[in-house]
Amino acid sequence: MSDARPAPGSEMIIQWRKWDGSPHWRHECVYLGSDEWGDWVGQPVGWHSARPGAAFDAEAPNVSLLPPQGDFALTVNRDHPKRMRIYIDLGWDIRWTDDPLLATGIDMDLDVVRVEGERGTWVDDRDEWAEHRVAYGYPDDVVERLEALALELEERVRTQQPPYDDATADLWLDRLVALGLDRPLIARGEI
Repeated sequence: MSDARPAPGSEMIIQWRKWDGSPHWRHECVYLGSDEWGDWVGQPVGWHSARPGAAFDAEAPNVSLLPPQGDFALTVNRDHPKRMRIYIDLGWDIRWTDDPLLATGIDMDLDVVRVEGERGTWVDDRDEWAEHRVAYGYPDDVVERLEALALELEERVRTQQPPYDDATADLWLDRLVALGLDRPLIARGEI
């Protein structure tokens, strides 16, 4: 794991893979900075995310926290059309590479979601988790750790403990919006 970080405002990539090493989501992002919770990156409206068989452009500004323990990434949306405020990807080995413009991680299927409204907060993709546990042969200690973490994060999101509260992420969302970024240089072929 590298301690190198890009300068705030630098365009970068988060590249996810699955347990077997196959490619998964690739997100165009901008590095925003760090605080006591970890490193924050943002994705302005229109910036691209893609994986084999699927792609989308961000419909609303969002920021993601990459905490130093490397077992989840917290994404917080502002004004998402589906009212999704929080989406946490549980992961493994989420880290910065020797290239400060690239962070990588293993997507471990389980997610914690919070939407505005009646549905509230829940752990998502338990069916995918169960299927991939067998297909990829997740080690028992990893399974135990992430199942417990999913429940812990669900409770922290539900009770809006920092950094899962609105105020913490809103500071970073404000910074992202203030940058006034258009399409990333990556998409324009300039990087």
